[in-house]
Formats: sequence, structure tokens, C-alpha cells
Amino acid sequence: MQSTGTRQGQDAQTGGATAFPHLFQPFQIGPMKLRNRVMAPPHSSAIGNLWGPDEKEAERTFAYWRSRVADGGPAWVGGVTGRVANKLIPGFEPHGYGAETKGYFRLPFYVERIGRFVDKMHSAGAVVTTQLTLLGGVPHAPSNRRSSTLYNHRPHVLRTDEIAEFVEEYRFSAGQARKAGLDGIELHLNHDDMLEWFLSPLTNQRDDAYGGSLENRARFAVEVLTAVREEIGTDMALGVRLNLREEEPGGYTEADGIEIAQYLESTGLLDFLHAVIGSPWGDPSYIQPYFYEPAQWADLAGRLRRAVSLPVVYSGRVNSVEVAEQVLADGNADVVGMARALIADGDILRKAREGRPEDIRPCVGGNECITRRYVDKLPFGCAVNPHTSHEIEGPWRRAARPRRLLVVGGGPAGMELAALTAESGHTVELWEAADHLGGQLRAVVNAPFQQQMARYLDWQERRLAKAGVRVHCGRRATVENVLAADFDVVAVATGATPRRPAEIEGVDQDHFVYDVRDVLLGNVAVGQEVLVVAQDDHLPPLMVADHLSERGHDVTIVYPTAGPAPMLGRYILGGMLARLSARGVVFRFMEDVIGIEEDRIRLRHTYSHRESELGAFDSVVLACGGDADSALHDELIGRVPELHLLGDAFAPTRLVAVTRQAYALAKELQK
Repeated sequence: MQSTGTRQGQDAQTGGATAFPHLFQPFQIGPMKLRNRVMAPPHSSAIGNLWGPDEKEAERTFAYWRSRVADGGPAWVGGVTGRVANKLIPGFEPHGYGAETKGYFRLPFYVERIGRFVDKMHSAGAVVTTQLTLLGGVPHAPSNRRSSTLYNHRPHVLRTDEIAEFVEEYRFSAGQARKAGLDGIELHLNHDDMLEWFLSPLTNQRDDAYGGSLENRARFAVEVLTAVREEIGTDMALGVRLNLREEEPGGYTEADGIEIAQYLESTGLLDFLHAVIGSPWGDPSYIQPYFYEPAQWADLAGRLRRAVSLPVVYSGRVNSVEVAEQVLADGNADVVGMARALIADGDILRKAREGRPEDIRPCVGGNECITRRYVDKLPFGCAVNPHTSHEIEGPWRRAARPRRLLVVGGGPAGMELAALTAESGHTVELWEAADHLGGQLRAVVNAPFQQQMARYLDWQERRLAKAGVRVHCGRRATVENVLAADFDVVAVATGATPRRPAEIEGVDQDHFVYDVRDVLLGNVAVGQEVLVVAQDDHLPPLMVADHLSERGHDVTIVYPTAGPAPMLGRYILGGMLARLSARGVVFRFMEDVIGIEEDRIRLRHTYSHRESELGAFDSVVLACGGDADSALHDELIGRVPELHLLGDAFAPTRLVAVTRQAYALAKELQK
């Protein structure tokens, strides 16, 4: 069921005076009329529990999406994740990510709740689709071949009668989606879904009608598509989300991906193809972090688009309106998917349409929105936009008692607090001891692929100016000058000092032992052979190894943990490790550095405490976090009318944490 009208005809109608003529051009896919070319791919599962008994959680999700689609936001909300029921024997308990047993479509309130969501989106001018997803290997699979060496649990190999049962489960799920009033369905044939496992020659080693040739490997998917189309008719759009290629050796290639797409198109069942890249764990992951180029794989989608006649959606690091426009202008897609850019700024399309792209809050691609929910098990949040997930609370309020506020420290916490409080109506000054704002992020921007972080800092400075914050760089706060200024409220965000672990003998040899910040800032000359001491559970050790290895240094990283960066999720870690491996970076795990000498490095095993040695290095880089610098705050206790401490000055942490702290404090100051 191809889209009404010809794709070529719609391409020609660029028109309009906007700086983004392709982005805001209407389009039609099957029965779905799109007011622009932007689709918001699914990420509702991170926002709130749409399916739980708590109505407020569902309303939180509704409010998030209302704020995004209002005022001409994305035309297409693909934001309803749809788990198909996992059919299991009594008592079997799947494990790991995505191991839900009860499909969302089987919930007694599915039709009513999704129906309400669809009504809200329709009233805002957006169409809504759901995905039908069922992960491979938990426990079902076409054969006993796994998709990755990272996962060793053994699957249940599906019999043909069980395949038929799943086809009917997909049919039932599609029927529920139709009853809920959804505009379309996207079948998941990617990212380790069971249907991808059937399509892939890597994971499908069957010798029956569902294995071997492309026609056989695609049989399960075609049977599901047929059942879904029979259930929904032609009033709903139907498409597939398909990996353009598989990254794992033995998987299908780009040429194979095009052949698969052409075969699926030949069935006449589809209205669109959604082209993506990645796995849940590899290089790249399907939620690509900052160290890939924007829209890096759009040209692959373009080659697919030229090989088929169906409309093509492309998603993957479309992190700005400029990138989205370029993907469309280059003819690489008919529609672009944008998720994290919408999380960072829900008004991104309105600002672009109004000719204000410089006002768009940039996504930095750190994947904290994903990591918080699926690694830290914390509420959904965005590193650069603490308003995200609070949409249910309504617009940002004015302060009941506007006051004079001093923020000491122009790092990420201080900048965010100063902006938020000024936007609440307070009179705000920001004092920063350095000659520039940004704090430790000024070092981060020198690491590879950190252009978006630089854009974020520039955006924050423009925001502070627009909000009327009086910024004083080069002004070091002391007890005396703070008291003399006589502010109503003082908030101390003086950050952290670099940590040199005193327990490491020889750590104070300044002539060849350096802090990660000085290395990234270029303040020190680093030798050829570099040892990185990793006492940080997040990105900095990997970031400085990336920085140095890109410049040709030979790098070894020593971790006391069993693996690298335990606070990073699988959606970000694999790509970085692949980059470092390709450059020959050496990793050593479960070892503490206990001594640094000119001619040797002394190590001790984390668990057995057995000591060993490494040879000499030209330089040692300490990626060991920081120590809170709260001295000013501690001296001001009891000496100013109201005093607060936030950010790394309280306890060193990550960007997402300090911006959320600033938000929480700014709300308190509204009272």
C-alpha cells in the first residue's frame, strides 16, 4: 500500500520563504497527512510508566508529548512503544533488558489509555503510530545462534507452530492498535528484534521454510505483515523499521539490506520504510552518542531511497534542524526522525520556523536521557534541559518574592541556576573567578566530537544575557566581597578541585603526572607513552584516551574495576571502546595504581592484592574525578540571609545531575 501521490512530485514542491524549505514541507504516507517532515521516534518508555496503574505517570507522558507537538511540532509521533506479548511456558522468567512477559496490547486499559493519547495528539495536529516489538533471544530465536558474543544465555528455538502463534499475537496487537485510533503501525525488524533475527543469516541457521534463502528468512516477517494488514485494512499506515546493515561479522551487508527492503516492498503491504543503523550494544549502538558525526549514515538511507519507490524515513544522530534539512535536501530521506533533539528542546521546530535557530537549546549527545532510566534507574531527565519531564507542572513560574541573588561559580550548575532564577524574576548576578564561563566543560570541549558541548556553552551565555543576568568573569568571590555586596540569597557553585589520590606513591611528580583537565586544555606537554589512571566511573578516562590516541600517543588505561566505565550504559560504551581499540589503546582491569616512578608503575590487583609492575611511561594522566570545593560556602554559613550549595561544590557528579539540582533549587526560590 504505497503512499498516495508520487514521491518525486512532492520533492519538487519546495516553495516557501523559510530557511528550512524541505523540513516544513507537507508530505503524505499512506493515509497519514504530515504537516512537516519530522517524526519523533519512540522514547515514551523513558519518560514515565504509560502502562502502570498510576494515572499521574500516564499524564506525565501525555504532557511531555503535548508540549512537543504543540505549535507546529513534529508531524508524526512514533512515540508509542508496543511490546507484543511474549508467549512462554508456565513459570519461565525471561531476564535482561526487554524481557517483559505481558504485551502492552493485552492490558485491559490499553485501548482507552492509548485512545486518550491519540486524541490529544490529533488535537495538536500530529499523527500517531505504534511499534510492534519483540526482542530476540529472550528466550525465543530462529536458531541457537546468538547475535553477539556479549550475551551467552541460550534461547528457545521456535517451532513452526509457535511461529504461527506469534503471527496471531501480532494480529491481535494490530487490532488493539486500530481500536485505539492509532494512525499506523511500524513493525520492528531491527535492533535485535526477533524478526531481525529471522532475517539475519547470522542468527537464522534454520533448514526449514523459515531459513536459508531471503524469501524463507523473510517469511515470518511477511506473515506478520500480512496478518497486520488484514487486521487494519488500508485506513492505517504500515511500515517497517529496518537496519540498513548489520555490524556484526556474519550479519547482512548494506547490499543485503537493500535487497531485503526491495523484497518487502514487492509484497505490496507497506507504506513506508524506516532506515536505521545499529544494535543495542555495538559500534554503533542504535542510540548513537556524541562521538559519531551528525546523520553519519544518511547516505546509506539515500542509497536505499534510490533503490525503492516507498517513502523512506531516516533516523540516527539527526541532532539539529540544520542537519535534518540537509538530510532532506540531499535526497537521503523523505522524513527524518528526531528524538534527543526534541528532548533537549521541545520548541525546536517552532524556533526554526520563526527564524530563531540560534535560540534552540542544543543536544550534547551524552545519552544521559537513556542512561538515567536504564542504567541508574532514576527518573527521566535531560542533561541540558532540566524542564524535560516536568511538563505536567505547567509553564515555568514567576517568583512570589523576587529577590537579589548572587550565584558564585560559572560552571554548568551556576549558569543553569542563574538563568532559571532570572527567568523567574529574580535580580541575578553571576561571579566567576576565571576569565570565561563553563567550568570543567571548557576542558571537555577540546575532546573529540564535542562541538555540541561548545554550542551548548555558547547558547547558555546568550541565554544569561537575554535573561538579564549580570555576569562578572574574572571576579573571585571572597567572604569579604560577598558580605559587602549584601545579597538576599547567595548560591555557591564553586565546583571541584582536581583529585590527586594521596594513596598513590609518587602522584605529586608534577613534571610528568598531569590532571585530565590540563591535558584536555593543552596546558601541559604529554609524552608519547601515556598511562591513564582511571578512578572515574564515567566518561573522562575514555575521553582523554580518545583525545590522546587521536593525536598519535600510545595509551594504556588502568581500571580498578572489572570493566571500563561502569556508570556508562551499553548505548554509549561500545562505540567508544571500538574507537579506542582501533587506535591500539591498551586496557588493564582490576588493578589499582599504587606507585608512580620514573622507570616503573606499581600495580595491585583489586581483589587478590597481588602486586605487579609495568615499565616506564613518558607521562601519567590522572582521570580521578575531583574533590568538592565548598570552602567559601562553609565560611559564609550563618553570615548571609540565605545560603545554598549546589553542583560539584556539594559532591562531584555529572552534567545532568547539576542542571537538575539547579532546577530544584530555582523552584524552591520561587516560593
